[in-house]
Amino acid sequence: MRFGVICFPGTNCEQETFHVLQEILGQPVELVWHREEDLSRFDCVILPGGFSYGDYLRCGAMARFSPIMGSVQKFARQGKLVFGICNGFQILLEAGLLPGVTLQNRSLKYVSRDVFLKIDEVGTPFTNRFRNGEVIRIPIAHYEGNYFADPETLDCLERERRILFRYCEPDGQVTEKGNPNGSLHGIAGICNEGRNVLGMMPHPERASEEILGNDQGRKVFESLIAASLGRDAAAVGNRS
Repeated sequence: MRFGVICFPGTNCEQETFHVLQEILGQPVELVWHREEDLSRFDCVILPGGFSYGDYLRCGAMARFSPIMGSVQKFARQGKLVFGICNGFQILLEAGLLPGVTLQNRSLKYVSRDVFLKIDEVGTPFTNRFRNGEVIRIPIAHYEGNYFADPETLDCLERERRILFRYCEPDGQVTEKGNPNGSLHGIAGICNEGRNVLGMMPHPERASEEILGNDQGRKVFESLIAASLGRDAAAVGNRS
C-alpha cells in the first residue's frame, strides 16, 4: 500500500507519521509538499498534525486553499482513503470533506496528555483491526479540539454510525470527566458518508511502537493496510 503524507507550511508531525509507516509497518511512503497536485500514485493520503500556516484565522482555514487540496477532494470522491490527524482533521473540516468544526478547548488551555478512546464502529477501513467497544490510550496535543456540529449533523453521525472514536474513561464509559476538550457526544474522530475519509484529534502515530511505551495507535494504520489488501483481493476476484 502506498501512502502520501502531505506537508503544509507549519506541519510538524510528518516525520513521526512517515517513520511509523516506513520503519514500523514497512510500507512505501512519500512526503508530499502542499504545492503538488498529482496524488494518483497513492492508495491513501494522510494530513498530519501541526500548525499549518501558523493556524492564523482558524485552524486549517488557510491550508484548505493550498493547491493540493483540490486533488485531495478529488482523491476522496474516487473512494480512495484520506486520513486527517489533529490539524489534518481541522483541514478536512474546513475543506468540507467532513462536517462540523473544532472550537477552543473547554478549558481554554492547550491540552497535551494521554486520553482514553472507545472504538464505536469497526466496520471501516480505519478501524477493522479493533474490537467494537475496545478502549485504547492515545495522546492528544491541541488547543482547538472541541468538536461542534449542529443537532441535525450530530443526529446523522449517530444514526449512520460515523463516530468512530469517543473520549471515555478507562472502563469505556463516555462521560464529561473523560472528555478532555468538551467535544459534543465525546467525539474524537468521525468519518464521511462513504467511510473512506477519517478525521481524528488524537495522535495514533505517537503511540505506534513499544519503545515509546504504547503501540495501541498502530491498529489504525494496520486497519488501513488490511483494508487495502482486502480491496486488492476483491479486485483480483472480480477480474477472474
